[in-house]
Amino acid sequence: MGVISRIANLWRGFLSIWISDIEKEHPEIAYENAINSMVTKYARLKSATAAIIRRREEIDERYQAATKELAQTEAELNTAVSTNQDDLAVILIQKKNQLTNDITDMKGEMETAKNDADSAKTSLLSVQTEIRKLKAERDTMLAKMQSAQARINIQEQLDGLSVDEEVRALDTVRTHIKNTIAEANLGKELADSSLDSRLSKLRNEVGDVQAREELAAMKARKAAQQGQSQKTM
Repeated sequence: MGVISRIANLWRGFLSIWISDIEKEHPEIAYENAINSMVTKYARLKSATAAIIRRREEIDERYQAATKELAQTEAELNTAVSTNQDDLAVILIQKKNQLTNDITDMKGEMETAKNDADSAKTSLLSVQTEIRKLKAERDTMLAKMQSAQARINIQEQLDGLSVDEEVRALDTVRTHIKNTIAEANLGKELADSSLDSRLSKLRNEVGDVQAREELAAMKARKAAQQGQSQKTM
């Protein structure tokens, strides 16, 4: 095998693998190619079947014409014999024998043509049925594949292997909300620990202590007054 032939075979091999990969990714292409091939085969077979049927009809026409001519010849032969026209009778006998042989041969041809036509029509109907079945299979298998792909996509999303843009956007929004809440909490914490806040709290505590001391003094004076009153009585 020459180098060019080897390179050609190698190229055909690579091309076949490439086409096979494309067909796996796009099975509708493979089905369409198969259907188109069957349609082409059907067209060729239909043309061949038409030729076979036309031949059968031509043989039938010849047979009908020969049968009619034989009947006419036999009538002429009977007339020639009745009128003692022996010379014409001899010619008509030869013609009758030839027509009889031709009709016998045509019967065999007609039977063969009929069988060929029936076989061709059966093959034609078979290819037609295969085309319909292939189209139905294409529709069913492509629908199943689309359903399977949809289930795979959903499962991948549930497994976290594939996340749609909308889901990723929602995650971004959630993170932003959490960050905003954290910033608000941080502002409160900083405000609570600031110097001004501590001083304000201390002032409140001082006022509370002073108020308690004043209350205690008032109670003490009142108690002293009550003791003084009891002594003077």
